[in-house]
Amino acid sequence: MNKLVKFSGMLSVGLLLAACQDTASTETGSEAEATEESSQASAVPSEITVKGVAEHYHTGDEVELTAVPDVETDLSNWQWYIKEDEASDWEAVAGLTSDVFSREATINGLQVKAELLDADEAAIAESEPVEVVIDDHGANDELGRRIYNGFFYNDEVQDRTLADWEGEWQSIYPYLENGDLDIIFEDKASHSDTMNAEEYKEYYRKGYVTDVDHMDIKDDSFTFYYEDGSEMTAEYAYDGYEILNYERGNRGVRFIFSKSGGSEDMPQYIQFSDHGIAPQDATHFHIYWGDDNQELLEEVTNWPTYYPKDWDTDAIVRDMFAH
Repeated sequence: MNKLVKFSGMLSVGLLLAACQDTASTETGSEAEATEESSQASAVPSEITVKGVAEHYHTGDEVELTAVPDVETDLSNWQWYIKEDEASDWEAVAGLTSDVFSREATINGLQVKAELLDADEAAIAESEPVEVVIDDHGANDELGRRIYNGFFYNDEVQDRTLADWEGEWQSIYPYLENGDLDIIFEDKASHSDTMNAEEYKEYYRKGYVTDVDHMDIKDDSFTFYYEDGSEMTAEYAYDGYEILNYERGNRGVRFIFSKSGGSEDMPQYIQFSDHGIAPQDATHFHIYWGDDNQELLEEVTNWPTYYPKDWDTDAIVRDMFAH
């Protein structure tokens, strides 16, 4: 009997000790998690990255940037700085104390950077500057607007080389099909008495449709990349330009290149139209290709349109709104 009592007592003590150990272990784990969470919450960033800068802006666009620290932190007091040119000093932007910078695009080459401040308003991390590039494609002055809208004199037209269109380009037809450009068509409809948004979309669908998903232009060569994964390359030589008169009373210029070598399946002629009439780097273009040059010159309903391959939806929509 005594042995049974002693055994029961020892068992109770053992269970009590085990329970205490479990409780201690749980408390220790909770304290560790709390310490870890506290450590994460009070982490001090060492690097700041300014995100959201576009390839370029048009005068009057909204520039919206975001400062992103390399680790999560409770610190939320920011100071933004701007510098108009290399000869200027950095100037603190009053009133912007969050991680978002917002300003109208008015100065080409404006540099922007952000600092994260501690509770004493001392800087603990600073970003590298980003540059705001404004490119109105010549359309922000009287001469540029006149030419862009198709009103120019013959002697203003100059020969151009493929260097004006060199780069990697993507078709915007998939953006139309995905609905990404609906906001453009809705805006056009709001300013029109003759077409609604769906009619605009159908008009541009006929214009943009193509099976060449993207293309590369380098030196004197074109490479077409098709939707089915196939690709073809050929070389082209400049073959002059043609001035076209449109029914609306304005005019356009087609810059023509003829095939000089490469794949037999590539078109014999390629024509560019980008609203420009003299040498300048294109930011987008309409392009026509085929084996009959005169027939291409008469084509005015299908004009596959290409933008830089690294532009995202926001950049493309921003550019389209400017035109």
